[in-house]
Amino acid sequence: MMGTRQAEATLHHRCPICLDTMVNPRTIKCGHVFCEDCLKRALGILNICPICKEPQGIVTGNQPPGQMTWSSMPSSLPGHYGCGTICIQYSFPSGIQGPEHPNPGQHYSGTHRTAYLPDNNEGREVLQLLHRAFNARLVFTVGTSITTGLSNQITWNDIHHKTNMHGGAHGFGYPDPHYLRRVKEDLAAKGIR
Repeated sequence: MMGTRQAEATLHHRCPICLDTMVNPRTIKCGHVFCEDCLKRALGILNICPICKEPQGIVTGNQPPGQMTWSSMPSSLPGHYGCGTICIQYSFPSGIQGPEHPNPGQHYSGTHRTAYLPDNNEGREVLQLLHRAFNARLVFTVGTSITTGLSNQITWNDIHHKTNMHGGAHGFGYPDPHYLRRVKEDLAAKGIR
């Protein structure tokens, strides 16, 4: 009969993906270990740990081609008095969905969106994180609009933005004392730190 420690040692030599003995074991940054080939296949599908779902590097999204620009305004956002405001502009032309989108070959409608951040150290940090996420094609996607119910639209992709300067948290605006922390958590979940 196999002892507990021997049984545990045998389990640790098995790949959690193929459930067979490890071949060329590879440890990823979260500490989980897999067969090299199994890990390559798994990370080729999603760039996250198959066990704990921690991002392994920057996840790449399916955001269509567009542009992100920003400028500074002298006025302050509610709850962030004493500093200006960063105004972010996102612009996307209409286009045709690619193979990574829900309806390849079909048209999607372009859009223009505006978002706001306080022009202070934390706001500028979030701006740089958002820029990295935009370049990784993570800020928007193509899908069905929650607001209009229309399909084949460019929609937000689970990274919260403040699209109004006023109105509080329920109005997608300020004041919202926890917003900057929340958006950094949204970005970290996509591997943007």
